[in-house]
Amino acid sequence: MKFKLTATEKGTQARAGILSTGHGQIETPIFMPVGTAGSVKGIHARDLKEDIQAQIILGNTYHLYLRPGTSVIEAAGGLHKFNRWDGPILTDSGGYQVFSLGDIRKLSEDGARFQSHIDGSYHLFTPESVIDIQRTIGADIMMAFDECTPGDADFDYAKKSLELTQRWLHRCFAQFEKTEPKYGFPQSLFPIVQGNTFPELRKQAAIQVKTFDADGYAIGGLSVGEPEEVMYEMTEVVNAELPENKPRYLMGVGTPVNILESIDRGVDMFDCVMPTRNGRNGMLFTAKGMINIRNKKWENDHSPIDENGNSFVDFYSKAYLRHLIISNEMLGAQIASQHNLAFYLWLVKTARLKITEGNFKSWKKEMVQQLKTRL
Repeated sequence: MKFKLTATEKGTQARAGILSTGHGQIETPIFMPVGTAGSVKGIHARDLKEDIQAQIILGNTYHLYLRPGTSVIEAAGGLHKFNRWDGPILTDSGGYQVFSLGDIRKLSEDGARFQSHIDGSYHLFTPESVIDIQRTIGADIMMAFDECTPGDADFDYAKKSLELTQRWLHRCFAQFEKTEPKYGFPQSLFPIVQGNTFPELRKQAAIQVKTFDADGYAIGGLSVGEPEEVMYEMTEVVNAELPENKPRYLMGVGTPVNILESIDRGVDMFDCVMPTRNGRNGMLFTAKGMINIRNKKWENDHSPIDENGNSFVDFYSKAYLRHLIISNEMLGAQIASQHNLAFYLWLVKTARLKITEGNFKSWKKEMVQQLKTRL
């Protein structure tokens, strides 16, 4: 995998680049739709590529391991052939999902023992097994196994957790170097910078991951309950240490405003379930602000969902979409999800254009104010 910076802007850390993978090029900054169980909820692969213009999607190691299982995916020839998405795929390590299981998981030096949320069966994720699972899934970009600490963790807990994550990282890379891709295309492994909300831990972690000279680096453990300004501060601390010639991925972030602010701070890659999850609940993102389509004010509004929208679904009316959402019709969730994903991809594509033109900072200031508006 190769990364080339194509533009930067004075007065900001914002960058535009090109990330080359075995399944094609990715123009950064980029947003990656989340395909938890191998599919982006309610969206066909054709629409992801042609309408939403997604360049890379995510798969979830924890969920795919439990169902359908690695044997099914391997028999298909990897996730790309299983779900018929022929672009790049990134898989997370499952660390966040294990963290979110709370009382039904237990951490040790060896790894994380947990109960399946499906049937209660017990499983063990180790740094080695997580690498093996991701080799079998066939992701272009794999994530190292880590512990994600809660946002309110104290310093001692965060320090011990980071030290465990760092020891696991050595094991991840050892297993990665011992094994080969299964499907004839290269795979990359990204370390994850943890350290909670403590600048000294974040800096230490960023310095440590650099020693692996990876193809890219991720920033994890943010957007888990801490204030937004703290998230931005931690991002700045980490990006000050990470190499400029490698992509930087802020995991699980976030709102359109979060994304623009983080691009301003030097982040290249993003993912979040918000466009689809909020869409299913009737929340739409537009360049003029947010729409709660459930509000009665839209009941008889027969104007397009978004007159400036970038998806074919935007020609449906607000009144029709409200009817579908209120009625719990599947099509309503699909339309809202597709609109939101197309908007997110438009947002990062436009940010890239503004960086190239040299006016990202002024555009971002105006856009942030509009994005916060409730229509």
